Amino acid sequence: MSSEVVDSNPYSRLMALKRMGIVDNYEKIRDFTVAVVGIGGVGSVTAEMLTRCGIGKLLLFDYDKVELANMNRLFFQPHQAGLSKVEAAANTLTFINPDVTVETYNYNITTVDNFQDFINGISSHGSLSGGPVDLVLSCVDNFEARMAINSACNELNLCWFESGVSENAVSGHIQFIMPGETACFACAPPLVVASNIDEKTLKKDGVCAASLPTTMGIVAGFLVQNTLKYLLGFGQVSYYLGYNALTDFFPTMHLRPNPACDDSFCQQRQDEVKARPPKEQESGRDTSFDDKEVTHEDNEWGICLVDETDPSELEVDKNLGQGLVAGVKAAYSIPSSAAPEVDTNQVDTSGVSLDDLMAQMKAM
Repeated sequence: MSSEVVDSNPYSRLMALKRMGIVDNYEKIRDFTVAVVGIGGVGSVTAEMLTRCGIGKLLLFDYDKVELANMNRLFFQPHQAGLSKVEAAANTLTFINPDVTVETYNYNITTVDNFQDFINGISSHGSLSGGPVDLVLSCVDNFEARMAINSACNELNLCWFESGVSENAVSGHIQFIMPGETACFACAPPLVVASNIDEKTLKKDGVCAASLPTTMGIVAGFLVQNTLKYLLGFGQVSYYLGYNALTDFFPTMHLRPNPACDDSFCQQRQDEVKARPPKEQESGRDTSFDDKEVTHEDNEWGICLVDETDPSELEVDKNLGQGLVAGVKAAYSIPSSAAPEVDTNQVDTSGVSLDDLMAQMKAM
């Protein structure tokens, strides 16, 4: 991965993050492996973003095929209709960046046999080094698949991101799950899961969920942004970040694990976290960006930050009081003669009524 600033270098803009002090070592992106489960509206864009960022290896899981009905979303193209989503995605991603290793798994992870294959795929030989993947991204559209990912990650003690877009296409969210440290998907399951309802019975014939490429693109952007922060250790990872497109509202929260979680592996991970020394119970990945500064002094273009504030604007008229923030210039000033002072020593107040006193002051 070269940092040479030439138009023919696909990584020059990415490596600028290192030169400007945002990321300590951007080259490490080439060492990471990420599994993306669900190559639909969010998952396909997520995979493309990671590919353009130069991720080392991608594992793509899906069993669906590309349809013309998917064309209102990003990424897929009409000529790919009929291909499996993982095959179509792998072809496109390899064309975008041949440096990225892409593996495809065209099966449903929720079946018994495939679930074990899924565990094997993200653990024993998933990464470039032959070990488990560094992160799992859930971009599926059903609770059954989310529960399967949750079970696998709890069992393997793998961190993962859950993401989703609502059926009306105007809201979405991402959730970072660290087994034992944050709430897993089974700690506070949706009502449809907690009530053991078959979600297939909730779908009506001839009725499909809405889909907006804008909402899906925004959620995918949040997902990949937090993936990069987690892998490269910069900024602060969002544990839960929501998005409401109607009001542009972005709620955030931190969900604690449920001690009575139904997932036995989740309870096991919680016990492991409690057994750690106090300083190690908090995640070492949740780094703060507060103390880091963006530096430009040593760059080859001579970029520097210059304070262009007019010094005269920093002086606040004393007649206006001391309530103005530095840098704010008053729109007007009060002449010093506008409010003459009254010498109370010249006013005889002995044996004078209040009305007479007021009359004397008005006459002065």
